[in-house]
Amino acid sequence: MKKTFKNSIYLFLAAALATGSITSCSDQLDLKPISNTTVGGSGQGTSGSAITDSSSAETALASAYSFFKTDGGEYYVLDLYNIGDSQSDNAYVGADNVAGFEWDEYRVTATNSWVARDWSYLYRHVARCNNVISRVPNITMDQTRKNQILAEAKTIRARAYFDLVRLFGDVPLIIDETPAVTLENLSKLYPARTPASQVYTQILKDLTEAETANLPQQANKQFVSNGAVCTMLAKVYATQGNWAKVNEYTDKVISQGYSLVSTFDHLWDGAHENSSEAIWELNFEDWSTGGNWGVGMFTGTDWKRFCNPSNDMIKAYIDEQDSVRSKSTITYIDNVHWVDKYLSVAHFPFFNKMRVQPTANTILYRLADVLLLKAEAQNELGNTSVAATYVDQVRSRAKLNPTTATTQSDMRLAIEKERRLELAFEGHRWFDLIRTGRAIPVMQAVKDGNGNSLNYVINQNKLVWPIPQNERDKNANLTQNAGY
Repeated sequence: MKKTFKNSIYLFLAAALATGSITSCSDQLDLKPISNTTVGGSGQGTSGSAITDSSSAETALASAYSFFKTDGGEYYVLDLYNIGDSQSDNAYVGADNVAGFEWDEYRVTATNSWVARDWSYLYRHVARCNNVISRVPNITMDQTRKNQILAEAKTIRARAYFDLVRLFGDVPLIIDETPAVTLENLSKLYPARTPASQVYTQILKDLTEAETANLPQQANKQFVSNGAVCTMLAKVYATQGNWAKVNEYTDKVISQGYSLVSTFDHLWDGAHENSSEAIWELNFEDWSTGGNWGVGMFTGTDWKRFCNPSNDMIKAYIDEQDSVRSKSTITYIDNVHWVDKYLSVAHFPFFNKMRVQPTANTILYRLADVLLLKAEAQNELGNTSVAATYVDQVRSRAKLNPTTATTQSDMRLAIEKERRLELAFEGHRWFDLIRTGRAIPVMQAVKDGNGNSLNYVINQNKLVWPIPQNERDKNANLTQNAGY
């Protein structure tokens, strides 16, 4: 009934526009841009803030940055970790949300509220970037700074679409602001899904254009730099299996002067933020400017424990005798805020990479990630011994012996393991497993603390989420993914 009614409205509007039967006091249809409407079933506003000069351009760009911490905070400080780690063998979603249980057990449905909110958050972030990208070219301002503003907005948009296409597969590709409603552009208000290959083409276009702006590295790593752009290019190309390009762009990052911090825990202790290792890092301050409330979601001190380390994750550190990274990544708490029959009141494991509320920063990308991507590229290009040198740089800081892998197949698994131990609870594991084709066998092999199989029912269809039903109710052109 809802779709039928919606389509009736759509047809009525088209007919009315064609015949001129909608009139106002001036006998003309008011075609001013509409705000706060749905575009692509995404919740994108069709108009953004006015950009008329350099000051308003900077304000609009600041709005795109602030979304990471304010309106989109629920995605970037909470769901990002539940997606990247709790959907993998690293963690369980925890808490008591039905939507989270569905994520945990690969039973996600099209009505899952968390899936719906993440679709909305990511498209709203795209909308803020589109506002900048569409309007800044038309104003008069310093050309160098104009190019930088556009490059920053394109990189943030690329980041949002990179997540969208990995989570949902084919998605509507909206890269322009939707203008006033006319008969000619009605289709833009209800776009169909774009093939994932074309979405990736646009992501790469945004990033390669952003690279030419040569964005400087700043003391505040929150701002997009050339290093962040090149890191994203390396990660996108890794997802596509283009190892020559991964090798090229990891080299570009490594050559820009980033370095591993000497002590692993300094990445997380709150006293060494925006370090030499950080490439893109969201900076949080106090509650008045959008503090990092996610910390309380994970530590068990303020809320009901999200993203709990799995037995398999804990065992992986023990098996590797990796006490350095284990102690920084996982902590055990005896007194928690919430207690129920599933949560022991003593010595329960929590993830420990975000500790200081509300000022804990979120590291999106850092050098260790890039070094391991470089190792992966070298190994896939046939240079396994060279790959080992990059793996060993990361292992050395953790006070571990050099890798013993010498064949290409063994090195693949060694890099997979190293990425898991190094980058746990940073939102990467699930996407790593998918791009390497390892998600299904790895998750089917996971066992509980007693050695019993968890019997996950996971197949190729479960590697992407369903298109949210509430979005399909608003847009009849959105098809559904297979298996949902």
